Amino acid sequence: MSIATKIALRPANGSDAGAIARIMRAALSSFDWMPVLHTPDEDMAFISGTVLAQQHVTVAEIDAAIVGFVAVAGEWVEQLYLDPAWTGQGIGARLLTQATANLPVVKLHCFQSNSGARRFYERRGFRAEALGNGTNNEERLPDILYVRRH
Repeated sequence: MSIATKIALRPANGSDAGAIARIMRAALSSFDWMPVLHTPDEDMAFISGTVLAQQHVTVAEIDAAIVGFVAVAGEWVEQLYLDPAWTGQGIGARLLTQATANLPVVKLHCFQSNSGARRFYERRGFRAEALGNGTNNEERLPDILYVRRH
């Protein structure tokens, strides 16, 4: 059985907060250019109080273990993170496709330094519409506004 057939997507629930926070931290920690701004407790509070409370969150599971998630609010993809051990296997594409299937316009921000994510989004029809100098994000890193229109 291929990885693609083992992936199950489902809506997130409150009991997923710990796994989602750990995946977000692992993904962010995999970038040597990413500053560490929050503690694990702050990550958990953000996931519980903002992401799960205010965004539509879908998790990807393999063998009942969460390996990635996407969070959408309106036309914005607010979060898309995978456990670094599971990147490059189609999981992010499945999450993004399902979460944005009914949206005529999809927007997201991506750090300019994140070349892998930039390639991922560009291959899926996103186009860079604006470059930011980092003054509008807490990491203070240059970013890109990506937009996809159907």
